[in-house]
Amino acid sequence: MRKPFFDFIITHKDSKTQARIGRLLTPHGEIETPVFMPVGTQGTVKAMTPEELSDLGAQILLANSYHLYLRPGEKIIEELGGLHKFMHWNRPLLTDSGGYQIFSMESLRKVLEDGVSFQSHLDGSTHFLTPENVTKIQEAIGADIIMVLDECIPYPCDERRVKESTDRSIRWAALSKNAKIRDDQAIFGIVQGGMYPHLRKESARRLVEIGFDGYAIGGLSVGETKPLMYEMIYNTVSELPSDHPRYLMGVGTPIDILEAIKMGVDMFDCALPTRNGRNGMLFTSFGKLIIKNACYAKDASPIDENCDCYTCRNYSRAYLRHLFMAKEILSARLNTIHNLYFYFKWISDIKESIKKGSFFDFYKEKISEFDKQKETFANLSGI
Repeated sequence: MRKPFFDFIITHKDSKTQARIGRLLTPHGEIETPVFMPVGTQGTVKAMTPEELSDLGAQILLANSYHLYLRPGEKIIEELGGLHKFMHWNRPLLTDSGGYQIFSMESLRKVLEDGVSFQSHLDGSTHFLTPENVTKIQEAIGADIIMVLDECIPYPCDERRVKESTDRSIRWAALSKNAKIRDDQAIFGIVQGGMYPHLRKESARRLVEIGFDGYAIGGLSVGETKPLMYEMIYNTVSELPSDHPRYLMGVGTPIDILEAIKMGVDMFDCALPTRNGRNGMLFTSFGKLIIKNACYAKDASPIDENCDCYTCRNYSRAYLRHLFMAKEILSARLNTIHNLYFYFKWISDIKESIKKGSFFDFYKEKISEFDKQKETFANLSGI
């Protein structure tokens, strides 16, 4: 039985692919999927106010329980009314368990059967997190959707090690769920399995047997090729129930999102639009634009003639280059506004094509355009 405060209803399905539109009900409002979640790791999307995010079209934000646990601490957040009130955001929130952050610090952590011992990247203090207390931390923070603790698998990795890690993540998922007390939060399981299709399928099936409110696909975009990543997404989605939301964690580029929606994924988060905006890389309808390049020093045109965001309506490439080269705070703000607008518009256009029954034609057209731009969009994070 689904919870009365949390439900997922499919409203549109594409006839030629697995793409769909859904309504995700949470205590802080309804979300129309597919949805992109801006990354607000420490309770803030860098350079943006909640009102600006809302105006841009953000329906839900992602925060990270690992970072909030270390600073300011989940108890402080709880005492001050929960994360929604603390950060002045009255729409849905999702908190990641922090597994990826912990496991990325290989020299600072030790994996044990009942949890992870690690040193804080802030002050070197020692901490021990279990599946149970990660759930409790997220309950104190108060997000609408919380995630189980999982072990993130490096790439490449041999099959024996991946199997061992995947089994551990399944055990942790059950413990995370069993520790949950709050009835007003949904909890998602996270599929692991490395780059082995049969382990991905096994992980998904075992999580479904445990039973979660939604299912996330973790451990991708860690250095594997695009075809391999898409293969893992396909093999995972095929084992997940169609009447539950499917969340692809930490992925990705606009083309990654399009491919995953075609396979039936509903939810996405990625730091690319915000981080790359701060670093001067702007998404456009014709490829990426590096604003620091000298060719823009006297360019009076907007970032993208086809864009209607606040930045493109009011500022020239020349001015944006000046701000970036001068290291002005406004540079990060204007660039972030543009990139997030691009992502939200991209998702909106995809949804509109599904509603009109023309998604497959939209998909083919955009794939063709991206093929022509592949050199422009290559190495998005390496700027």
